[in-house]
Amino acid sequence: MTWIKICGITNLEDAQAAVEAGADAVGFVFYEKSPRYIRPDVAREIVSALPELVEKVGVFVEGSGFQPVDIARQVGLTAIQNTMGSLPSAAEPPKMVVALAGFSRPPKLFLSFPAAWFFGGTEKIKELVERFSHLRRDISERPAKPEGLFDTFFLDSSSLQKPGGTGRVFDWEKAVWVADGMQERGFRLVVAGGLNPTNVAEAMRILKPWGVDVSSGVEARPGKKDPEKVRAFIAAVRQADRNL
Repeated sequence: MTWIKICGITNLEDAQAAVEAGADAVGFVFYEKSPRYIRPDVAREIVSALPELVEKVGVFVEGSGFQPVDIARQVGLTAIQNTMGSLPSAAEPPKMVVALAGFSRPPKLFLSFPAAWFFGGTEKIKELVERFSHLRRDISERPAKPEGLFDTFFLDSSSLQKPGGTGRVFDWEKAVWVADGMQERGFRLVVAGGLNPTNVAEAMRILKPWGVDVSSGVEARPGKKDPEKVRAFIAAVRQADRNL
């Protein structure tokens, strides 16, 4: 079944509604300029009340340094999602692995890229595939390799200035070759950006992603979820799973 993440959680009520509706993951935005920003101490209280099997994902922006690792430890996150404006350098993964060494169970590491970044031609996706493949080989040789490292990436309509919750979709048809190219090489695709209960099935039909990620599409207002929309979104994904 398709992995479902409800992002932009700011309170326990919304987190519990997402879990009860069948979400596999909830996301917390630690970007202070976002209307969905949540303080680490508040996120920690929410995380402590959620079932163990639910993925707790912290969303960060490139340039945060080791802040994601510090907050992951403080909050009890099970995954870190970093919004990227460029490919990670060869030096970044070893540093991150070292930083995660103190965890009894290191959080997974996800990378998020603006889909439009790849629309200019094939060079970007080739570079991304080559870099990811190199990083995965390098990290796989290290002890205590974090689970889920450089095998899952998000495509969305975000930017470094507005990392998530834009309410806009990107051109799914134009992204088919990007999705196919990554999936053929063993990478998992998560689609985000402007998804809602009425369009998620179409996105799944076109891109056949491993997962979907929604924020503004299930909100009553920025930072506050609408339980009915959350349930409708998850029901739409599960119906699309059956149809596909």
